[in-house]
Amino acid sequence: MQVDYALQRDRQNMGRRYVEVFSCKKEEYYQAVAAEVKEGGKDYEYRSPPPSRPKRSVNKDDMEYSEILKLRGLPYSVRKTDIGRFFGEEFNVKPDKVHLAYRSDGKATGEAYVEFASTEEAKKAMCKDNMKIGSRYIELFPSHPDEAKRAESRSRH
Repeated sequence: MQVDYALQRDRQNMGRRYVEVFSCKKEEYYQAVAAEVKEGGKDYEYRSPPPSRPKRSVNKDDMEYSEILKLRGLPYSVRKTDIGRFFGEEFNVKPDKVHLAYRSDGKATGEAYVEFASTEEAKKAMCKDNMKIGSRYIELFPSHPDEAKRAESRSRH
């Protein structure tokens, strides 16, 4: 029951940090604990890789595109102009075409929706997938206007 409860926290925030929760075998857990003990219990020195879990095999090339891309993994302090610079002069993204997502309490979610001139332009912009803003790598996904509008109506920021 506790495992199920913990897994519900996957891809949420803990304070200001984005957290992914993985299910693992007891053996992997004990190895991680042993490694931490070996390092003197200083968790800031120990950085274990996440246990392997099957990747959600999503081939972004096969997804249905529109003129909207969803960005995930953004720094919480990101501004619309930062996103414009991220895409560069080649894509010339104007601030009014960037929609930052916020929680109902007004805090940033680390997601945004960007509207491009055309579906083809959005596909070309996928070349920026997994590139960085600051120290954060940014994931890009095809989206559609309905998803962007839903996110905007949840935010009202």
